[in-house]
Amino acid sequence: MSEPHVEDYLPDGPEWGTFALILTCHAFWALAVFVLPQVSMALAVVLATLMIALQCSLCHEVIHGHPFRNQRLNELLVFLPLNLMIPYGRFRDTHLAHHEDDRLTDPYDDPESNFHDPVVWAQMPKWRQGLLRMNNTLLGRMLIGPILGQVCFVFSDAKLIRAGQPGVLRDWILHGLGGLLVLVLVVMSPMSLSAYLLAAFAALSLLKVRTFLEHRAHDDKHGRTAIVEGQGVFAFLFLNNNLHIVHHMHPGVPWHRLPDLYRADKSGYQRANHGYVLPSYGAVFARYFLRAKDPVPHPLWQAGE
Repeated sequence: MSEPHVEDYLPDGPEWGTFALILTCHAFWALAVFVLPQVSMALAVVLATLMIALQCSLCHEVIHGHPFRNQRLNELLVFLPLNLMIPYGRFRDTHLAHHEDDRLTDPYDDPESNFHDPVVWAQMPKWRQGLLRMNNTLLGRMLIGPILGQVCFVFSDAKLIRAGQPGVLRDWILHGLGGLLVLVLVVMSPMSLSAYLLAAFAALSLLKVRTFLEHRAHDDKHGRTAIVEGQGVFAFLFLNNNLHIVHHMHPGVPWHRLPDLYRADKSGYQRANHGYVLPSYGAVFARYFLRAKDPVPHPLWQAGE
């Protein structure tokens, strides 16, 4: 495909806007935890949910080298795991492995794939197949997806720790220290622990809306990655990762430049991903809230791949 000069969209210095957004996100999180509960616990939970989800999106930006060139400084800015569940270091390593586009949706080599090897699927007990089928609807992904994802993540990393995989135990220890600090702050605040846990779960549920249809099975690696064109609240909360094919093809481009890059060659990106385009997240809910987008067993998988 013909494309614009991508280097024109890459950062040429510190991204002060992204830095300011990181500070603002944490400031509003503190407002939700320490101030709003005295006004309305419901409003506090809503704001905390949004800020926890936004911080997860900002962690994704940090993984790709923003807002500064000093990666240690970038990672220090998002050290507190507001979501309590996902160690940043493990998110970083698995997500960068996910960016091996030739392996996208691979049941074994793509850490973010929701597909399973058909042979493994056929051997699963019926109750597990039922859970995974439910998880392939948007409603199911939002209700049980965070739990299923976390259980699989923990069991997988436990195996890596037992096998002596370098860095995995360290990342969980750092996560535990950061999570303990978050819990201490919450316990010291007027927000109840149960309200905060609800907000953390709701934030992960919101993020499942983004990841639900980002990838599909397709013979062409670019045809596996979606575009959701709407530029509303979800697009901001996800830091324009709704334009997911643009991000996968140019992962170094910061979130605030992705819409401009997409508009510069909209038809080219749509040809590249073979028309895997939805007009908005409203359309995603309308089509897939109660209906599976994909089968659980990978439809293009062949034994021995």
